[in-house]
Amino acid sequence: MRERWGLPARLGAALAVTAGLAWAAHRLAEEPNGARLSLSLIFGALFGFVLQRSRFCFYCQWRDFLVGGDPRGMLGILAALAAGMAGYAMILGAWMPDPSGARLPPDAHIGPVGPVLALAGAVFGGGMAVSGSCISAHLYRLGEGSPTAPFALLGTGFGFALGFATWNPLYLASVSEAPVLWLPRHLGYGGSLFVALALLGVLALALLRRLPARAPAPASVTPWQAVFVDRWPVWLGGLAVGALAMLAYLRIGPLGVTAEIGGRTRQAAAGLGLLPDRLEGLDGFRGCATAVRDALLTPNGLFIGGLVLAAFAAALAAGQFRPSRPTRGQALRGVVGGILLGWGAMTGLGCSVGTLLSGIMAGAVSGWVFGLAMFAGAAATLRLGRRARLLA
Repeated sequence: MRERWGLPARLGAALAVTAGLAWAAHRLAEEPNGARLSLSLIFGALFGFVLQRSRFCFYCQWRDFLVGGDPRGMLGILAALAAGMAGYAMILGAWMPDPSGARLPPDAHIGPVGPVLALAGAVFGGGMAVSGSCISAHLYRLGEGSPTAPFALLGTGFGFALGFATWNPLYLASVSEAPVLWLPRHLGYGGSLFVALALLGVLALALLRRLPARAPAPASVTPWQAVFVDRWPVWLGGLAVGALAMLAYLRIGPLGVTAEIGGRTRQAAAGLGLLPDRLEGLDGFRGCATAVRDALLTPNGLFIGGLVLAAFAAALAAGQFRPSRPTRGQALRGVVGGILLGWGAMTGLGCSVGTLLSGIMAGAVSGWVFGLAMFAGAAATLRLGRRARLLA
């Protein structure tokens, strides 16, 4: 593909995909109650474009730091969290001026905090290390022609099915008694934002000390090359992700990429008689909802579709669409890692985007717990894998 397609063909294909997304969003907006679907497609496309352009991947940035000592990617993640926290605080403060009551903000990803959540985060982190990416990164890399991404996403579906099968024992043993902790309820919006930003500031200062020596200034580039060809600085991608998270929550709902995967898996597994008759308490929790999908088009499904297609268009324009035939090892790592990703995301009520990113931005303690366990699980798995020469 890379050898056969010249620049005009790549740009033409990228423009065609972009025009198709714009046309689809316009048609959806004209349908009754279609505004939410249209916006979901648009936000998904913007999210996919930002992810592809900035290589915004939780595992990639964490691995760069662990293996190469480069902290810039982790600083980009902190930038995303800081920008999103500030935006969420303004939105939540307008919707619920007094956060001290018994209610939680609408649709925010605030989940129960306990050992099962930590286990889910650690397993999800292990899945990232085995498969090479988190779920959102596998989706944008699907648009780049990644040979591993299709197998990882297939494995994620199997992992969700396994998560549904193990949910009831875990719920009855621990999750049902786990507290749902929301920082603004105890500290107020200002207090929780101050504490969270202070923690991010401490982490940022520690990372800044690890910055490599300043590289020579790059040669001047055209605006086209800076936006559509060269990789964006991760801090810029992080700020864009934070802004998108705020806008998405204001207009549609929190960012998340697993609700559609989980919902369709639940629908298929239920149809095959592979699920318990009842999943205890699952639908009462906030997070990436995994309810059975009756409609063909759903907001999260269109969000994912827009993400993949926009990443595909961005990769075409940049000359980074490089499909290749998967090796047996890539397929195996994708499926095994995907199963771990799916189980962790289902059990943790979301992934690195839904539970970690959207949760922390909303002031949920569950986001911090999942994130710490995720990074620890990824680090441990990577270390063991490198010792056994199974992971690069």
